[in-house]
Amino acid sequence: MTPVLSLRDVTLSLDGNAGRIEILHGISLDVQSGESLGLIGPSGSGKSSLLMLMGGLEQATTGSVTALGQELTTMNEDQLARFRRDSMGIVFQSFHLIPTMTALENVATPLELAGHRDAFDRAMEELQAVGLEARADHYPSQMSGGEQQRVALARAAAPRPKILLADEPTGNLDGANGAAIIDLLFGLRDRHGSTLVLVTHSRELAERCDRVVRLRDGRVDQAAAGAAA
Repeated sequence: MTPVLSLRDVTLSLDGNAGRIEILHGISLDVQSGESLGLIGPSGSGKSSLLMLMGGLEQATTGSVTALGQELTTMNEDQLARFRRDSMGIVFQSFHLIPTMTALENVATPLELAGHRDAFDRAMEELQAVGLEARADHYPSQMSGGEQQRVALARAAAPRPKILLADEPTGNLDGANGAAIIDLLFGLRDRHGSTLVLVTHSRELAERCDRVVRLRDGRVDQAAAGAAA
């Protein structure tokens, strides 16, 4: 079976004020269709950087990153943007909603960019799926953090992506809202048949995943691979 995501000997280095910083070291990893994979590890271990490589939001310094059979490391920025638009949904810890747009407009935006004529109908369906149809005309500033993250989830799921990436989706939420977001995230994954990769410090969220990979110092911790946080 061909993996949905495949990384081979990936490294990532970035230039900082103190010189070259080595963030990821020789990561090789496959994610299968429909799988949910949790990336865990201490702060600074490279979890979010690895997720950004999977989404084409960072370019690997060396090695290859393949998603849905497409080599991301050979694409330019425009090609990567189109690929994400058509095939990926990404949820960030800090929501990244457009403040001048309503919840409905935020969710409809990626669908409009992709040329879907039923963008607003589909956007409303996704808001209904996360229990926010009554907030469709509200702006982000009029919603709680939990509600904003629900809108962000609806926006990521609206294009029905084959790959869903989430970076600490419960990190800015209290326990009750975090638990609700976990349920919604896996519900959206199941509804659209997406492959889910998420970064988390939450044991509860990690335990919901089919498989867990622990990172330590920019490497896969082989001794802990497959164990929960």
